[in-house]
Amino acid sequence: MAARGIPAEIVSADSRQVYRGLDIGTAKATSEERAQVVHHGIDLVQPDEPYSVAEFRAHALGALEGLGARGGIGILVGGTGFWLRAVFAGIDTEALPSDADVRAGLEAELTLDGVSALADHLVALAPTLAARTDLRNPRRVVRAMEIATLQGDAALPEPLGYPAPVLGLQLVVEPAEHLRRIAARARAQFDAGLVEEARALRERFDPALPAFSAIGYRESWSLLDGEITLEQAIELDARRNVLFAKRQRTWFRSERTLAIVDATLAPPPDAAVRVSRFVDEVASR
Repeated sequence: MAARGIPAEIVSADSRQVYRGLDIGTAKATSEERAQVVHHGIDLVQPDEPYSVAEFRAHALGALEGLGARGGIGILVGGTGFWLRAVFAGIDTEALPSDADVRAGLEAELTLDGVSALADHLVALAPTLAARTDLRNPRRVVRAMEIATLQGDAALPEPLGYPAPVLGLQLVVEPAEHLRRIAARARAQFDAGLVEEARALRERFDPALPAFSAIGYRESWSLLDGEITLEQAIELDARRNVLFAKRQRTWFRSERTLAIVDATLAPPPDAAVRVSRFVDEVASR
């Protein structure tokens, strides 16, 4: 895009890259990369500050609308599916009910009975909402239960979304190669200093904070505490990423407007060509 003279900026839709200090573990764009292309959605809050999908949606829409007013192009990119959907599908996050007392009670139930029992409760109480929730994710189950308790099993509101093509890059390789790449990525992050980053963060913040559910930090702390070896930490990191990648594939298969592009192909496939034409059309306005 830079070769065409089109001012493009990136809006990160990663629920952990919003936290300052979580750099290696969340694979943030480097300072050199950010010097070349403006990035939004990164380093917005400290790890001990709560940050919601509603706040992200407001931030992302502000960045995209500002870019549009200047005749620029915004590229919304990231792996947090619900955050992406909140922008391009227009989920009205402000309309979702919340109640601190209800949430506290649900979190106590989670601690007492575990996520499986709470997930079963959600399925019984609100099957429609449960079908759209990652039932293995404690935070997602608690939030869904909070909404179900306050609102019932009504469908979540979805007003008009942000008009833009939605492109999904998929690495079409043999399963063994996919696993090899995930393992190589995990090792590269540890080689880059992930353990020291985790050590510094634990000295400043409570390690139980939700921000540190990002893969790599708890593995690093277990290594620092002598509970596991470096090789075991890397293996655990890779294993969690394999499961995470599987959940991402499941999520994005449900996105009806998503055009899948094989990232291994050299020539641009039809979906990429359509996106390129859209960019050209916007740039010519």
